[in-house]
Amino acid sequence: MKAAHYTNFKGPVTIEEVQDPAPPTHGVVLKVLATGLCLSDWHGWQGHDSDISLPHVPGHELAGEIVEIGRDVSNWNRGDRVTLPFVCGCGVCPTCYQGDPQVCPDQFQPGFTHWGSWAEYVSIHYADYNLVRIPEQISDVTAASLGCRFATSYRGVVEQGKIAAEEYAVVFGCGGVGLSAIMIAAAYGAKVIAVDMKESALKKALEIGAHHALSSSVDIVEEIKEITEGGAHLSVDAIGHEQVVHDGISALRRRGRHVQIGLLAPTISNRAPIPMDKVIAHELSIHGSHGMAASRYPQMIELILDGKLKPEAMIDRVITLEKAVEALPIMDQYVGSGIRVVRV
Repeated sequence: MKAAHYTNFKGPVTIEEVQDPAPPTHGVVLKVLATGLCLSDWHGWQGHDSDISLPHVPGHELAGEIVEIGRDVSNWNRGDRVTLPFVCGCGVCPTCYQGDPQVCPDQFQPGFTHWGSWAEYVSIHYADYNLVRIPEQISDVTAASLGCRFATSYRGVVEQGKIAAEEYAVVFGCGGVGLSAIMIAAAYGAKVIAVDMKESALKKALEIGAHHALSSSVDIVEEIKEITEGGAHLSVDAIGHEQVVHDGISALRRRGRHVQIGLLAPTISNRAPIPMDKVIAHELSIHGSHGMAASRYPQMIELILDGKLKPEAMIDRVITLEKAVEALPIMDQYVGSGIRVVRV
């Protein structure tokens, strides 16, 4: 099969002919219909993820059609059109039994623990536990945009951040993760403040539901506190930056919640300045969001079918695998607004 492929971290990414995948006994092989281009792919290529073994095929957001089925799979058939979380739990460990497969210690992650979806075909493990049927009303391209950024933001805002109507939510960064968080918070009735350095990104944020758009500045915390009359109820770092970690937590009101979705490089993560005095004195909460269980997808999909969430509005462009290979090494310099999706 044709696949995007690299043999060294930070090295050339090329399209090669590689061995077709086979389904594990508990898994399936999907024909890839569409796949996302995410900053997490760039972090993996940089060597920031210890799960990646070389050589490697990236790609972890996808929509596909089942073409082969392992002997232990009982819930799916050839021809089914499906998507999946980018973190797939094993389904049998205590963590999965308590409903948290996104932090399963034996997790399967296409594009990280195993070869991913920047290919014509991809092998998926633990299929019965993790696959999600795509309704016919949702396109392949839209479905491929859900698996990482949108689902992680949904869980971060709704389940971890516990957003409520009329609360103030501030989202730092208006890329794919941030725009997803803005749309979701607004759909739940929150008053959303978008923060970014780029005017085009702030314009997009206002188009999809933000109520205020602020350019990043040294006074951003005070600006947020003035708008919110004391601080936001929820802050979301959708970038992964040490100053944003500090500002996001500092911009909260008493008993506020901070959700960290953006990845920080390992060297930065160890020195991100958390204002722990405020965390203690104001009883602030800090949460991570690392994907979302397949069992939680129906609620999110229902909101999409009802028109309350419109992830397709965040798709900036659809590109070829050849263009994705060119884009991966410079993803950290991307000047567009929104999500790019690859047609293989």
